[in-house]
Amino acid sequence: MLDFIDFSFLDILDIILVAALLYSIYKLLKGTVAINIFLGIAVIFLIWKITQALKMEMLSGILGYLLSGGVIALIIVFQQEIRKFLLMIGTTNFSSKRSFLKQLKFLKSEIEIEFNAEPLVNGCISLSKTKTGALIVLERTNNLDFLINSGDQMNAIINEAILESIFYKNSPLHDGATVIRDNVIVATRVVLPVSDKKIPARFGLRHKAAIGVTEKTDALCLLVSEETGEISYIKDGAFELYKDYEELTEKLKSDMS
Repeated sequence: MLDFIDFSFLDILDIILVAALLYSIYKLLKGTVAINIFLGIAVIFLIWKITQALKMEMLSGILGYLLSGGVIALIIVFQQEIRKFLLMIGTTNFSSKRSFLKQLKFLKSEIEIEFNAEPLVNGCISLSKTKTGALIVLERTNNLDFLINSGDQMNAIINEAILESIFYKNSPLHDGATVIRDNVIVATRVVLPVSDKKIPARFGLRHKAAIGVTEKTDALCLLVSEETGEISYIKDGAFELYKDYEELTEKLKSDMS
């Protein structure tokens, strides 16, 4: 009667791996519209398993066909998320413990570094006042080495003065994007993929590039408009609204944590 509670080591490992996979998917989809679709599918799957256990043949059969026939539709719906997940796996540097643990965000590690958002926001505010265009990419769990290699590598702690010098109009480093990893500017003059998404005409190539990189990876983007001086915050291929610079700072800290 109680044979079903006999667990082997492989059963325990199976449960842990499934839980880790589901949590990783949740972290990947959190804050996007796709999370609601994922939760809906999870509920349908749970109901399907219950109807199978209760031997409700007709309902379980309908739900089974619905789930099995919807695989192609799911690939289309979750195209961006699947791309991000595969990119995260493909760009993980398994030879580096620090990089590997950073990819697995659900494993809390003592090596985790708190992101210092204040110098970054203050630098953008200074650039905004002079209407100096800037495009800044913040690396999260997806390794951006494949983008960094297109630019000039750098190793400088973020501060207001260095951001102003990088994006100064006559600086040879101002063209392209600047990539930041763990409070360090790691590259300048980086070439970003441009999004095919249609955006209002008042936004230029910087905005398309920022949307493009945040669509294909989980990176965040801050950019300063050369025409208006407006500071835009872009996440998951969409503009994130904020009421003041204090809220922007808090959003950055939260999203980078």
